[in-house]
Amino acid sequence: MKRRERTRHLIELGGLVVKAGLVDLTDDDRATLYGAFLAIAGKLEGEDRDHALALWQRKGKRAFESEEVNDQRMGSRRVRDSVSRLATGRD
Repeated sequence: MKRRERTRHLIELGGLVVKAGLVDLTDDDRATLYGAFLAIAGKLEGEDRDHALALWQRKGKRAFESEEVNDQRMGSRRVRDSVSRLATGRD
């Protein structure tokens, strides 16, 4: 992986940590976050690996889909609000 690609990949992974709320939930405590990641890694090294992966993948997909729907709704709302402001001269 090239340096730029790796940097982008790491930034995206960090974004997922923030998006999941883990930074706020742990008060941005790096040791707590690292410990949680180690617990996840331990789970994936165990017998329940396939079950855990399937469960987490389903939850993640649902969250992404829900977020996409909410983004589309907000986008539509922003367009409606912009049109309304233009129509009433409040822009």
